[in-house]
Amino acid sequence: MNPLFAENNSPSVRDALRRGRRTVAILPCGATEAHGPHLPLNTDVIISETMAAAAVPALEQRGYAIAILPPLAYMPAGFAAAFAGTITVSEATAMALVLDIAMNVKRLGFACLALANSHFDPANVAMLRAAADEIRGFGLPVAFPDFTRRKLAQTLTEEFRSGACHAGQYETSLVMAARPDLVDEAARLRLDDNPASLTEAFAKGARSFSEAGGPDAYFGYPRQASAAEGFESFKILAARLVDAIAEAVA
Repeated sequence: MNPLFAENNSPSVRDALRRGRRTVAILPCGATEAHGPHLPLNTDVIISETMAAAAVPALEQRGYAIAILPPLAYMPAGFAAAFAGTITVSEATAMALVLDIAMNVKRLGFACLALANSHFDPANVAMLRAAADEIRGFGLPVAFPDFTRRKLAQTLTEEFRSGACHAGQYETSLVMAARPDLVDEAARLRLDDNPASLTEAFAKGARSFSEAGGPDAYFGYPRQASAAEGFESFKILAARLVDAIAEAVA
């Protein structure tokens, strides 16, 4: 079976699921939202899809068959709602969609659903945590490496740990590694550093990027980004996804 689930035909999926291998569905979770003046609206989708694809070789070596589902591109993104291009949906809408997808993944006979998420709007993270709990409740194992948790956050870059990481060095590096053609280099190199921490702003009750100190929808140090850093970060993201899947299936 082609790891890109939607590129298979129906008999290929049927036969793959009948072979008795541990078959895992990976759902990339992103958003359509502003990422500064230099990154595309689908930045989070690109990161999540690339994370999933980077995990495939290690998962196949462990004996899993992998299906990367079409990504979720519309998720709660209220913090960026004021910026052109952002399309946000309610937590209830997103939750219902994730649960419906999970029910179908279970019906088809997959061994596990993995959520590969790189969209860290607080409403989205809360929704995914709740969805994962509910999905486990109806009997489908879920792998959800939640990079907002301290243990996993500590494995990523210094900027990510600081909380100043929306469209900054961390995310810009990842897009430079995965889709350099979508990075506006001239705009990136004109940007000033913005050390304002989203994590601290969330804790103080900020409800938008502007309130959090990001009037141009970016935080961190995009001028310091590099494709080399992005490739290294993808290795870490993929490894944590592999670990989460192994734990969930076990």
